[in-house]
Amino acid sequence: MDIFTVILTEQAKRDLLKVPGYIRRKLQAWVDDIETDGLSEVRKIPGYHDEPLKGKKRVGQRSIRLNKAYRAFYIIDRDGKIEVIKIVEVNKHEY
Repeated sequence: MDIFTVILTEQAKRDLLKVPGYIRRKLQAWVDDIETDGLSEVRKIPGYHDEPLKGKKRVGQRSIRLNKAYRAFYIIDRDGKIEVIKIVEVNKHEY
């Protein structure tokens, strides 16, 4: 079963207020792609670098690359929806 629904947590909404407009647009493009084509197809797009996160605090989380400096972290919730939980500015492997 593929996933076509994306929601933003309150934290992600607050994070989006702090990022440049082009980062918001890139995240919206990812959401639009998911809602149109489904998660399994969007994961094939190399530009997003969709990958599972490592570490005890990040188990079950994945990230997408919005550019070299920004990542969006997401989970798949129990209802089968994607929850974008955080948008972060990172240095190499700071997350």
